[in-house]
Amino acid sequence: MTVPPEPDAPAKSLMASLGPGLITGAADDDPSGIGTYSQVGAQFGHTLTWTMLFSYPLMAAIQEICARIGATTGRGIADNVRRHYPRWLLPGVICLLVVANVINLGADLGAMAAALHLLLPGPLPLYTLGFAVISVLAEVFVPYARYAGWLKWTTLSLFAYIAVLIVTPMDWGDALYHVVVPTVQLDHAFLSGLVALLGTTISPYLFFWQAGQEVEELRRRQARPLHDAPRRAKPELRRIRADTLLGMGFSNVTALAIIVATAATLNAHGITDITSADQAAMALRPFAGDLAFALFALGIIGTGLLAVPVLAGSAAYALSEALRWNEGLDRAPREARAFYVAIALATFAGLGINMVGINPMRALYWTAVINGLLAPPLMVVTMLIARNPRAMGHLVISRPLAAVGWLATVAMTVVAVLFLFA
Repeated sequence: MTVPPEPDAPAKSLMASLGPGLITGAADDDPSGIGTYSQVGAQFGHTLTWTMLFSYPLMAAIQEICARIGATTGRGIADNVRRHYPRWLLPGVICLLVVANVINLGADLGAMAAALHLLLPGPLPLYTLGFAVISVLAEVFVPYARYAGWLKWTTLSLFAYIAVLIVTPMDWGDALYHVVVPTVQLDHAFLSGLVALLGTTISPYLFFWQAGQEVEELRRRQARPLHDAPRRAKPELRRIRADTLLGMGFSNVTALAIIVATAATLNAHGITDITSADQAAMALRPFAGDLAFALFALGIIGTGLLAVPVLAGSAAYALSEALRWNEGLDRAPREARAFYVAIALATFAGLGINMVGINPMRALYWTAVINGLLAPPLMVVTMLIARNPRAMGHLVISRPLAAVGWLATVAMTVVAVLFLFA
């Protein structure tokens, strides 16, 4: 039977058209990111703020490429690797992602519990367990359409850090100068901070999540992949670009706010090392006031509630695509048991990390470094898929977009190599 061509998608309001890109960008500012930005601001002051301006086009390009892969092929990144590349490549890709995600999950859950402990003293292990259970139950039992709406509204928690910046007194001239004038040092501490910043900004789990969410959106609308529905391609690709640019911009502005606020308070008063979530928030209190302290702590909890499902979900997407399991948050638990079990196992493996006495804030920082080292090989795989006509058909990414994507890959690789050998 011939399938009739799909009509052009109707025009949507801006808010209605936002989704995977906005959620992905907000999830990038997870407790791991907040911890990293706080440590960098405390240790280096405003010196590294230029990285947020530098990384924005690179981050936006690689995330748009991931979204286009999902929307064009109707499959996630791992599924495309399985179909189009040698069998030996996929296990390495999955292992890199799952290891990074589990470490990140553990760090995020520990930081969320520590932040709640600031506001409501109580047993940290119980708080950590509670956040893990809430995240798993929400992903498993809340219908996808409602769950995606919740995630979209959860992004508002990032405004807490914009508010922290507003209420924090600072030298705006010095802050703005370092945003536009790069400062580079080749010592190991500086390169460690640079890798951590880029690793938490351009993170592997975001690649798989945004591609997977575009596939979910196709299923939800009962729409065909773009390479089978050319009339929809142009408006959908415009929607993906707008969604991604806004989401990544929101992410980087929030990150910049955290670095600048901690530089103006902690670094300016000689506090250059953050060893716990409690210290990060408490140290702000004397210099920025009780409001900044409370907003900082609440922001960690809010962004964690957004990021933990994203981390667990991206690992489950990759595993399910690799092993040919039914997958997707739009499926009932009985239809995708292995997918939901993978979500639960990833989350509770992260929970287990907190039981071995690892300091949450220190783990947050080094998780970002690990992500920075793991990102380059995963970015190479993503770029190969996006330019492969067997996967993308006539909708392979354009040369200009590919150039920016490869620039992002090279930049991440160079920084990682300098960190390892400097």
